[in-house]
Order: sequence, then C-alpha cells, then structure tokens
Amino acid sequence: MNALRRAKRAAEKAGVALSEWEGEFLDTVSERVKTHGRAFGDPELGAPGQALSSMQGRKLKEIAAKAKGEELRRRWGRKAPRPTDG
Repeated sequence: MNALRRAKRAAEKAGVALSEWEGEFLDTVSERVKTHGRAFGDPELGAPGQALSSMQGRKLKEIAAKAKGEELRRRWGRKAPRPTDG
C-alpha cells in the first residue's frame, strides 16, 4: 500500500501526467488490497504473502520510474550486440 501511495504522490509532485490507465490501475489495485488483502484473485499469480502479483509489481515499478523521470531497464528482450574486435 505504501508503494502505491508513494508512486501516486511522486507523480503528482513531479507534475508527471499519468495515463488514464495508470491512474485507474493505482486506484483499483489499492481498493482491492484494502478489500481482499491482495490485488489478484489467482494465488498462482503471486506469492501467498504478497499483496501484488509479479506483473502488478512490475507495472508499479514502471509508474514509479516514470514519476521520477527515469528510464526503466528492460529485463527481458534482446540485448544490444557486443562490439566486435576488428
């Protein structure tokens, strides 16, 4: 819950405009955590003691990085080719 509030406050403080989807995501996730103790229905999507699923946590990190003006590192995907000696 603190991470959700921090991300929202950071975006407001920095004057970063969150998309409609991002704002709705933060609101609905916090409501689900308050109501159900976690923000996902399927226990296979996240650890039993976690409030957010792994993908919800990832999106929260993306929103927080956007609020801070940082570029988010790509975790999966192609790496840049290595320079060749030549």
